Amino acid sequence: MPERVWSWDGYAYVPVDRAVDPERWAAEVYGDPDAAAVTQVIDGLPSSSLSCEAVVVDMLDSLLLEPGHQVLELGTGTGRNAALLAWRAGGGRVTSVEVEGELAERARGRLREAGVDVRVEVADGRDLAPVAVPYDRVIATFAVDEVPWSWVAATRPGGRIVTPWGRLGHVALDVADDGRSATGWMQGLAQFMPARGSGRARVSYQRVRAAAGGAVGAVRPVGRRLEPLRDDIHLRFALRVALPDVQITTAEDDDGLNAWLHDAGSWAALSTVVHQGGPRRLADELDRAWERWLGDGSPSLYDYGMTVEPHRQYVWSGAGG
Repeated sequence: MPERVWSWDGYAYVPVDRAVDPERWAAEVYGDPDAAAVTQVIDGLPSSSLSCEAVVVDMLDSLLLEPGHQVLELGTGTGRNAALLAWRAGGGRVTSVEVEGELAERARGRLREAGVDVRVEVADGRDLAPVAVPYDRVIATFAVDEVPWSWVAATRPGGRIVTPWGRLGHVALDVADDGRSATGWMQGLAQFMPARGSGRARVSYQRVRAAAGGAVGAVRPVGRRLEPLRDDIHLRFALRVALPDVQITTAEDDDGLNAWLHDAGSWAALSTVVHQGGPRRLADELDRAWERWLGDGSPSLYDYGMTVEPHRQYVWSGAGG
């Protein structure tokens, strides 16, 4: 871990330096196995972190990594996950790619000091160059909305790719024997930093609402309880699949639970009534997607899978694809 981490104080990310406040620094790093430790902030937003232990364990378990496997990690960060991969696969068998040169150099130093043999390269992991010898395992530590085909091409037939997908869930994909597709099941929840430059985390509800203007159309009652939007991970994942470009946020105040929806140009606010603006009617789309999920028998996160092909990919639910 770096000597400085970042903590959310309710309004902004503030630095926590090990030399100044070692107890608070340790609490950020070790305090909660279900919370990430933010290690870099750019323009007020987190851009790199040490992932929470629970998700790290879950994703490494999904990777089915064995001694002797050749492994490609996308997103070196602090280097800790690369060290865990090397501990399992063996020295000299892990290549880790980091888009930011300064982070890569720091990780190299930490790995070297720890005596861990990992090759760290500076490159954009979203667009891999062709590899001479494909990897047995590929794992990403940042979220993508679409799995790059170059990841599949870099994995041997029968190999496995594990990556966070979108804002919820991570998927394990097995590459087909002919190398022309990769298919697999969602494995669990994972909320990771988006790929650098994707802009996914940098569009706020407030900015969209200000740009789109006031509410359009009649105000109507919500018509259903909002708690599942906050509490039901399976509903939230289904809505992520149905409305991939819509961000949903919930919070409770004196009026009860509220929900806010937005994409790049439309917004909706739900409390006891619905207000919505912009070219889309996001609250109406939410209602239709929610009803479809209920009509399908409320499938769980683990009932969904993904198929990736050279020119398309899709998420499915049920026994097939």
